[in-house]
Amino acid sequence: MSADELAEILHYTAFSTDPEGGNLAGVVLDASAFDDAGMLAVAAELGYSESAFLTEAPGGRSYTVRYFSPKAEVPFCGHATVAAALALADRDGPGDLVFLTRAGTVPVAVESQEGVLRATLTSVEPHVTPIAPADLAEALAALDWPAADLDPALPPRIAFAGARHLVLAAATRERLADLDYDFSRLESLMRRLDLTTLQLVWRESERVFHARDPFPVGGVVEDPATGAAAAAFGAYAREVGLVPDEAVLTLHQGADMGRPGTLTVELRRGDARVRVSGAGTRIG
Repeated sequence: MSADELAEILHYTAFSTDPEGGNLAGVVLDASAFDDAGMLAVAAELGYSESAFLTEAPGGRSYTVRYFSPKAEVPFCGHATVAAALALADRDGPGDLVFLTRAGTVPVAVESQEGVLRATLTSVEPHVTPIAPADLAEALAALDWPAADLDPALPPRIAFAGARHLVLAAATRERLADLDYDFSRLESLMRRLDLTTLQLVWRESERVFHARDPFPVGGVVEDPATGAAAAAFGAYAREVGLVPDEAVLTLHQGADMGRPGTLTVELRRGDARVRVSGAGTRIG
């Protein structure tokens, strides 16, 4: 029996209302008929950076969610969370949802703003840790980035808000735009450090950033709009003192790939968790 016969596979883009922008995700709203191999096969066939597979859970508007890249399962994916929440809202109307992920419980709120649906996810408890000098040197070598091209005001760190990401800040927009890395070398390092992506950023202004996310461990050269990395970056920005405890950040991602998207990151005083929001649309 084919995947299409097991369940309907929806196609969404997250963090853009333009079908040609944002990050594509497959969404299966009832994945009860799929085993692990079946979910991985669907994700591989679609070729999107991640796809979300939902199974209804007790409690009303609660779902167990699993995320698969073309190569492996990942514990959490922000853009597929947004896509899945928008798919549920298209079917059932906006409102509050609870996603039970392998990284933990992720509340998601969907609102209609001037006729456009926006989803806001609340991350699990984040944390930020240093990276060993030798591992940083290997990451820069795989990227072919001289250490002098890093922004000294944004120190390298590993940040987690559901998945682990290495945050590296480019000193110039030109450095960020010039991305041509050693796929297998970076993949090997990321597997050893249990990283989902590299969150490469450039700071345009106090609260506006541009990002790119290599994703070789998922079998994808680059992720166009990365909600999990955006959440991790919010925790990072607060931890290293880039922004106050309460702030709203804007991340632009995907422009260098021809798929521009916008992610909004919200930090709240007294709450370590990070909120990431964006619009999206169904395609196909």
